[in-house]
Amino acid sequence: MEKLESKPDIPSGAVRAFVLCGGSGTRLRPVLADRPKSMALIGGIPFLQLLLERLRCQGIDDVILGTGYMAGKIESYFGSGNKLAMRVRYSREHEPLGTGGALKLAEPLLSDPVLVLNGDSYVDWSLVPMLERFTAKDAAMVVVLQAVGDVTRYGSVALDHDGRVTQFVEKGIRAGPGLINAGVYLVRKQVVRDLPAGTAISLERDVFPSLLDRGVYGLVCTGLFIDIGIPDDFKRAQVLLASRVSVASHDSSAPVSPGVLGDTT
Repeated sequence: MEKLESKPDIPSGAVRAFVLCGGSGTRLRPVLADRPKSMALIGGIPFLQLLLERLRCQGIDDVILGTGYMAGKIESYFGSGNKLAMRVRYSREHEPLGTGGALKLAEPLLSDPVLVLNGDSYVDWSLVPMLERFTAKDAAMVVVLQAVGDVTRYGSVALDHDGRVTQFVEKGIRAGPGLINAGVYLVRKQVVRDLPAGTAISLERDVFPSLLDRGVYGLVCTGLFIDIGIPDDFKRAQVLLASRVSVASHDSSAPVSPGVLGDTT
């Protein structure tokens, strides 16, 4: 990820994370019928735990989980976060609100800025460069981007010479190599305040394009990226995330009990 020279004015410890993990994961139902998508087991460990471990490694230990579908599975497993040496709280949707509506629901718990993550994708993001870019550019949002061989499934993102996002293109419109939104965002809280309450809204389709005039900047990540949203990529994740699972499973502060959720086979 690009390294900037300036130091962030916002201490990393002041940033809370909000993880979107309320989706029903319909495309994974054939292989994952007994739990929410973010709790899919990767080498015996819930995928969501790998995301939380990544947050903790970046100095974030205060997390809000946006739950919905099978919320109890997530909440009973992670509890207050003590086993992960984190503070974990929950914002539960009682009806589907989309990614934007879920974020709005959690507004009272969010920091300013807040780090937002998709609960079904893993990327090797780093917080300090995001904070540096956010501060240096007085941005409304900084988004982590990833170069992929085919953007068809994800949509694409265009940048100018200064790293400013000039366009979000919806999935299915373009094909071939390019930059995609990797699902990690540092967002000014005013963006959340401006969202309508109690309304189903998509961050990706409805909110992000409207922020371009307010300053959205991208940082390109060159490390691992995997989205477990479809069965084939869920299988790939078992291999690609093996080293991350090894680290998490040997962390004495985070005992793992896969049996709490049962077996996926």
